[in-house]
Amino acid sequence: MTNPVALSPAPGSPAPALRRKHRRARLRTLGFLSPWLVGFSVFFAYPLLATVYFSFMHYNQIKEPTFVGLRNWTYVLTQMPLFGPALWNTLWLVVVMVALRVVFGLGIGMLVTKIKTGAGLFRTAFYLPYLAPPVAATVAFVFLLSPGSGPVNEILSAVGIDSPPTWFNDPAWAKPSLVMLSLWGIGDLMVIFMAALLDVPKEQYEAAELDGAGAWARFRYVTWPSITPIVMFAVVTGVVQTMQYYTQALVAGKLASGVSIGPGTVIQPGYPDHATLTVPQLVYSLGFQNFNTGAACVLSLVLFAIAMAFTTLLMRRRAGLLSAED
Repeated sequence: MTNPVALSPAPGSPAPALRRKHRRARLRTLGFLSPWLVGFSVFFAYPLLATVYFSFMHYNQIKEPTFVGLRNWTYVLTQMPLFGPALWNTLWLVVVMVALRVVFGLGIGMLVTKIKTGAGLFRTAFYLPYLAPPVAATVAFVFLLSPGSGPVNEILSAVGIDSPPTWFNDPAWAKPSLVMLSLWGIGDLMVIFMAALLDVPKEQYEAAELDGAGAWARFRYVTWPSITPIVMFAVVTGVVQTMQYYTQALVAGKLASGVSIGPGTVIQPGYPDHATLTVPQLVYSLGFQNFNTGAACVLSLVLFAIAMAFTTLLMRRRAGLLSAED
């Protein structure tokens, strides 16, 4: 029979000291992580849990919330008439705007890196629109595309286009106009892609040229494998930002509608004919104009779920943006 005394650590055994060392290491790690843990808890975990909680409540921000079960979910998903158009507009902008911004930003970045004379001037010219505040940039863009007095339509009429588009006043052209506005401020992606393109080893280009590779082959087999992580970053961040698209669509719609905004004015987003209505606008309208916090929380959770689905799909290797060895 084994003597239990023999199993106990002898005096001076390193086991207690080792446990204290591990405990100090864990506390030190927790101390380094504490700023992130506090920020995550306060700005993400708690708001998310509160949103889930209020999605099952009837709450007008004045009276105490009362439990209503799935009534808010049923109303938003089956009875709200504007949910379908808002969701369609948001997904349309995610697909079209993000794709064009990535392609356009990569193209401008490649163009600027190839310019030998005046490269700084071109970089500044393409980056300056991005520095403009979103509201000011939208106001300027709506003025440029004004159907009656905008310089863009005057130029189109001067070159022989008798019936130019009415842009933000036409449901068919409102979303493409927002896409053009986003392409006008492409400076952020241009700088990111420029940094990635300048980081590609020149030796690989020289080796490809010695092998007789043309411009397309050099881009496909040298440039693209080197910048795919940056493309992934641009696509994922673009999806997340576009799912929260709010300010530009709201300002453009209100300016194009010609409605003056003053004290006490209730802004109904989506002009013209709900073509610029997005889910974030609907969340704001429900939560802060109609005081239907429960339905607004349901919309927020739906938007969060869609954004997570897009991000998860893009992060998977089968999305085609990363090669197997990356």
